[in-house]
Amino acid sequence: MTPIRLVLVDDDPLVRAGLALMLGGAEDVEIVGEAADGDEVGALVERTRPDVVLMDIRMPGVDGLTATERLRARADAPQVVVLTTFHADEQVLRALRAGAAGFVLKDTPPAEILDAVRRVAAGDPVLSPAVTRRLMEQAAGTAPGTRQARHARARARVDALNDREREVAVAVGRGMANADIAAHLYMSVATVKSHVSRILARLDLDNRVQIALLTYDAGLLDEYRDDAS
Repeated sequence: MTPIRLVLVDDDPLVRAGLALMLGGAEDVEIVGEAADGDEVGALVERTRPDVVLMDIRMPGVDGLTATERLRARADAPQVVVLTTFHADEQVLRALRAGAAGFVLKDTPPAEILDAVRRVAAGDPVLSPAVTRRLMEQAAGTAPGTRQARHARARARVDALNDREREVAVAVGRGMANADIAAHLYMSVATVKSHVSRILARLDLDNRVQIALLTYDAGLLDEYRDDAS
């Protein structure tokens, strides 16, 4: 089995050393590089070609948000997992909108951080339904003008989806796994995966987290909740 190529980015050398010790001991993970500042990440990724970057969000130079946005704009972008001390704040939300596949807390047990790296490398976002709800509540707390502008942009984008794709997008927005969506919408898991892939391509999104945020911004979750009632 080809190991997961992992880059660690954190300004604290002790944190990097601890992560390298925890994650580098796994047979299916190879630490291919480390960086202490977001400004170093682009060249490091170009040189090492990682599958996943574990990115600290707060660094004194170029922070993890800017580094994530730069990375995800690349055609060959690696997956990014944000490393933070906060459960849900505006900076985490911005990182997820930029294409990060999820986040883990710095006090997360080592086995769970390793599981997060494996899941993201396999294409699964690291974000529980409970965390998704907290992030959406955070988004709802932004200024009214910002919410209205984001709502208008999101509505214009989701208009590209057909009715079935909207139903799948809403289910993703509610944090449902593929098997749960399949049972809820009476389709096979393979069909759900196909719909999700088409939604990502049609809306030019990177992952399911972005689908969830877009459905929230567009007001689809409330609409479909009203329809169900």
